[in-house]
Amino acid sequence: MKPAKQQVAGDADPNQVVLLSGGNPQIAKADGDAPVQAYIAAMPGWKSASGRRLDELIVRNVPGVRKAVRWNSPFYGVEGQGWFLSYHCFDRYIKVCFLFGKSLTPMPPVDSKDKDARYYHVYEDGHIDEELFGRWVRQAAAIPGWPGF
Repeated sequence: MKPAKQQVAGDADPNQVVLLSGGNPQIAKADGDAPVQAYIAAMPGWKSASGRRLDELIVRNVPGVRKAVRWNSPFYGVEGQGWFLSYHCFDRYIKVCFLFGKSLTPMPPVDSKDKDARYYHVYEDGHIDEELFGRWVRQAAAIPGWPGF
């Protein structure tokens, strides 16, 4: 079965984005806000509004946050400290990954096979505990992140 294509406004590569399994947008790797915004615009259905809200909350809590898209997922980091958060679309939820989530208090609710990571899932109801999410984002941005790419 061929992945679905969806129209995307903005900087998406010829205004067409392939949706991979689970509806995750296929966005070319790139640094900066523009590819992250293209990813968010391509998130299917309710996920796009939730992606915009996640992005707004991250920017509000970490002014000057670095952004990039790698492996068809947006990444957020702090210059000189590495990457602290990423997210990815699945059929029924958005999986927000705090790359060093086991260092956060309280820890995000979903465990990972990775020894450091923890997850927070956003579902179709769009509910995000903004106060708690903001605390996690500020804590995650304040500690050394993943040096990655």
